[in-house]
Amino acid sequence: QVQFVESGGGLVQAGGSLNLSCAASGFTFSDYIINWYRQSPGKERELVAAITTTGIGTNYAPSVAVRFSVSRDNAKNTAYLQLNNLKPEDTAVYYCNINMWSGLSWNDYWGQGTQVTVSS
Repeated sequence: QVQFVESGGGLVQAGGSLNLSCAASGFTFSDYIINWYRQSPGKERELVAAITTTGIGTNYAPSVAVRFSVSRDNAKNTAYLQLNNLKPEDTAVYYCNINMWSGLSWNDYWGQGTQVTVSS
């Protein structure tokens, strides 16, 4: 079945950097757009970055566009999210995600998430 394992989160001071990884299995990784979401306590889950199947196309939420960078290695079935110049408001659990057609409906698949905490 579809599985994601996110890693790389942690506690960092404002202005610091982290590199998140998302190791995927159970599907043909190179066929799917990979999305990165985050969720803070009491807030809706928000899309922060997405990367196309080949990695050529990327898209970012305006709040992170100049600070975060998404990439992927299809040979390793792994996606990455580089977080730079982190701010306290970036504190959240970060998840990778795909949207897959089952033949009857679109289904979202999620990893367990990795916690990023930014101290001021």
